[in-house]
This record gives sequence, structure tokens and C-alpha cells, in this order.
Amino acid sequence: MTAPLNSLDIAKPRQATRVVAAMSGGVDSSVVAALLKREGYEVIGVTLQLYDHGAAVHRAGSCCAGQDIHDARRVAEAIGIPHYVLDYESRFRDAVIERFAESYLAGETPIPCVDCNRTVKFRDLLDLARELGADALATGHYVVSRDLGDGHRGLFRAADASRDQSYFLYATTQAQLDLLRFPLGHLDKARTRQLAAELGLAIADKPDSQDICFVPNGRYADVIERLKPGASRPGEIVHLDGRVLGRHDGVLRYTVGQRKGLGISTAEPLYVLRLDAEAARVVVGPREALGVRRIRLRDLNWLGETALDALPPEGLEVAVRVRSTREPREARLSVDAQGACITLATDEEGVSPGQACVIYADSGPGARVLGGGVIMRPQLAASPRDATPALACS
Repeated sequence: MTAPLNSLDIAKPRQATRVVAAMSGGVDSSVVAALLKREGYEVIGVTLQLYDHGAAVHRAGSCCAGQDIHDARRVAEAIGIPHYVLDYESRFRDAVIERFAESYLAGETPIPCVDCNRTVKFRDLLDLARELGADALATGHYVVSRDLGDGHRGLFRAADASRDQSYFLYATTQAQLDLLRFPLGHLDKARTRQLAAELGLAIADKPDSQDICFVPNGRYADVIERLKPGASRPGEIVHLDGRVLGRHDGVLRYTVGQRKGLGISTAEPLYVLRLDAEAARVVVGPREALGVRRIRLRDLNWLGETALDALPPEGLEVAVRVRSTREPREARLSVDAQGACITLATDEEGVSPGQACVIYADSGPGARVLGGGVIMRPQLAASPRDATPALACS
């Protein structure tokens, strides 16, 4: 006789269900581990050491990796679970930091958290969980995982839209998703901190981290120049109409949609429209030139029930998110010989190559994540005045 499903949708008694809890040392992951332990699961805490406190990449500012490991260990001791710290520094550098630097130098605006979740956290850590005989890997992300009734699980936006992290998890594969659990997806941050206090966790009031973990104080250019010394080239700042307005010290210091800090003086407000890394050129222009209606994607990860090659000829009505801070917008997904193309219902500003375009079933709260991909670089014309609309699908 099959055992009833427990709170993790696993057909086992809780005490016979082994769960690996990814513990970063923060409030969210600590609450996940403590809640699962309180509910009677066999919990094993794992913390990944992803970078060295004294590495050259961090000398520009402070780094709290050591403190985070210490905090995770204290929580594990307090709740009475085994805890292991694994050195994944070399994997993290190869899969995340190096890709981050190369993407910026290519004129893109990458999201290293997506690469980290896709590779080190959900690929390598899930492999470890399987080796330990775990039934699930639990994390502190604010996103919902739900049984679809067909033996697989779906990914949905968190109940608290202000904390929703589905944008950063779109690249999770179906195999990974089936083993992942996100116990905080139905909570808001205030309730999570309240639970931390109720559970007696010393880190209940610990501030949330604001920067990318290996980029102290948000100074991306400093980190990249340490990783790739001499790789950035100076060049021209060019108006969309072809006028040369000034010079820059490297395209990595700019991003699409940027207005301030351009280093030029003009009567009209200008925005970065495109970055041509090959020509070391920053193309600027008026705000109305920022509008994008069609976006080509690469590295598409698809979680939808309908296969991509079975989509209707007119495409699929969806909603998409091109920035983590923006709400999903109505759009249409189509697939051709060149790959996936997104057509937005209205123009979107500041669409930057290298960023993620995440696809949802609709724009409502709790919407299902259908997948997503990386926004491709536009095919730039030889002259800014002859350039076709950035990122347009052919």
C-alpha cells in the first residue's frame, strides 16, 4: 500500500524522508532547514564555499563568505542537524565568474545568479543530494513548486510578488525541478523573519544581501578588470545619427538604458541604446529609441507542457519579464529555424542583451513559469544611423 504524501509531496513518512537543505547562512535558508527539522524530516545541511575571502577578486571591498559559513554552522548546531561545508570555489569561478566577465566584455549585461542556480547550485548540489540518498533538495528561494499530477512538478511565481525569485530560476530543468522543494514560496519575508524568531535562530534579524556575492559594493568593472586585465578597450561614444560625442574607457562600464554617468555633455537627455564591443563603441540616443517590440532568445529552457515544435503557427500567447524588477508583460512566443522569438504587445525600454527573458503562462500572480532564455545581442549595422531596430527577430 502506497504511503500518503507528506508535506513535500513525497510518499514516505516524514521521519523516513531525507532532505538536503542548502544553507547559505542567511535567514531564508536557515528557516527552511529549521522548519523541515521541526516537521520531523531527516535534514542534512550543506553550505557551498563558492569563493575565497582573500581572493584578488574581492580586494576592492568586504566579503562576508566566512561569516555566512559560520552562521550556517551555528544554525545547524542549534537545530541539531549534520552540516557540511563543500569547497566549490573552482567550479563557481569557471561556471559563473568567468562567464560573467566574458559576457560583460562582449557588451552584454549578464545575470550571474542564473548561471549559479543553473550549474553549481542545482546541477552539482543536486548530484550531491542524490549521492547522499536524499529524496529532495530544499532551498530558501521565494518561488512555488507544485505537483502537476503527471509525475512532474511545475514552477510558479511566489505568493509575495515583491519577493518572487522565479526570474532567476527559469533555467531550472525539469529533472532538477522534480527533486527541488521551496518551502517559503507561500510566505512573505515578514513571516519568514517571524518564524526565524519563533524557532530561536540567532540570525533572525540578519540583513539581506544586496550585491552579487563576488561583486563587493556593486563595482562590476573593478572585478572584471582584475579578472581580465587589459581586455577592455577605450572607444567612441556615438549618437544614433552618427555624431561622435566623446570617448569612453570600455563598454563594460555601460549598460543599455543607462542615462547617468555617460561622460558627455548634451542639451538633450541621452540613453545608451546599444553596445558594440567589437568596435568598442557605445551608441546613445533619445529615450524613444529605447523601445523594443521583438526579442530573439538563445539558450532557451522550456518547461511548458506543449513541445516547442508543436506550438501553433501563430505562436503562443504568453507573458514575459525582461528585468527582474518588472512585472510580466503580454507577449507572443514563436519558434522558427533561428530559434525562439518574443513579440511584445507594447514596446519595452532598456532591453539588454545578456539579460534573461522569462516566459510565463500569464501575467497574473502565481503564474506558471514556462521557461526562458538569454536575450541575444543585436546584429549591428556598420553605422549607427543605418542600424536596424535592436534585437528585432528576422
